[in-house]
Amino acid sequence: MANGPTLQNVSFPSAGTTAYGYLAVPPSGHGPGIILIQEWWGLTAHIKDVADRFARAGFVVLAPDLYGGQVAHDTDEALRMMRELPTARGVELLSGAVGHLLGRPETDGYTVGAVGFCMGGGFVLSLAAKDRRVRAAVPFYGVNQDGIPDFSHLEAEILGHYGEQDPTVPPASLEELGKTIQAQSGIVPTFHLYPGAGHAFFNDSRPEAYHAEAAAQAWRLTLDFLRTHLTGTGTG
Repeated sequence: MANGPTLQNVSFPSAGTTAYGYLAVPPSGHGPGIILIQEWWGLTAHIKDVADRFARAGFVVLAPDLYGGQVAHDTDEALRMMRELPTARGVELLSGAVGHLLGRPETDGYTVGAVGFCMGGGFVLSLAAKDRRVRAAVPFYGVNQDGIPDFSHLEAEILGHYGEQDPTVPPASLEELGKTIQAQSGIVPTFHLYPGAGHAFFNDSRPEAYHAEAAAQAWRLTLDFLRTHLTGTGTG
């Protein structure tokens, strides 16, 4: 009997092209689906490690490669690559990934969760705003590079994680975001602020940014949120 997740690279049709991603399946061989969305660096070893962690927790995880195999090596390159991926195009690719994940025999149910970091956190909100198959959305310090999306078709519950010391996503900006989501969709998002934490506080591959206490708390809350909204069994 397997005691760890099954891992593989996959390809699938999406937005008129062939897309690629990293798939992690739990030891049970099946579970609720999660789309895991990369930071602006690309589909890095850190994102794959997070996918593995979710799989060990019982989820079938697909991390789409939005940069087509490229990984940034410095912030200038990451900024350029992020800007070369329009939000609308990214959402198209991610919706294709949702379809692929839901079509896999390992995936339970007809809806998915979406979790993302930095650029990926912004894409979580944009994807959930457009694709009603996303029912649980978890942005970590999400950057909405094209502004706040239209949430009038949103059906996903939202749990956001943000560092109080993050200049990229000032805590004051969350009030406007929350009010917009509620006014347009009727859904009240939950945003957690972590004292002493800055941007990328969950990324344990970056010692200068990682905040162990905040990361551990955010992980526990995220697992409980996803289990509640995708399986109906929160851990408490």
